[in-house]
Amino acid sequence: MDHNKHIDIHDEENYDPTVWVPKAHSHGTKALWKTFWLLFFVTILDIILYFQMTPGMGRNITFILLGLVKAGFIVFIFMHMSYEQKTLKLTIILPMIFVLYLIAYLLKEASFWNSLNW
Repeated sequence: MDHNKHIDIHDEENYDPTVWVPKAHSHGTKALWKTFWLLFFVTILDIILYFQMTPGMGRNITFILLGLVKAGFIVFIFMHMSYEQKTLKLTIILPMIFVLYLIAYLLKEASFWNSLNW
């Protein structure tokens, strides 16, 4: 190989396997900025609701739901899960839903012990 010749490391037709590098596929920054602003406004809504709502179960559920929305967007956009195959998404999401159900069920069962009169 002539070392004086310019080597295009992205040439997919006539590539040398020792120097060929595939081109990176960018998903663009539009989705990132859209997600940033969405997370920003959800966080602002979080802060406003914190000072407007009275403490109690309704406020707790609201913050849990808004937190899940933010976590979902972080996983699907910033961790690139939205570009993966459906089976991989389900492999990650379904166990998480099961664990959340298990936690909610265990919390419900835990309150049973307080209702007993020993």
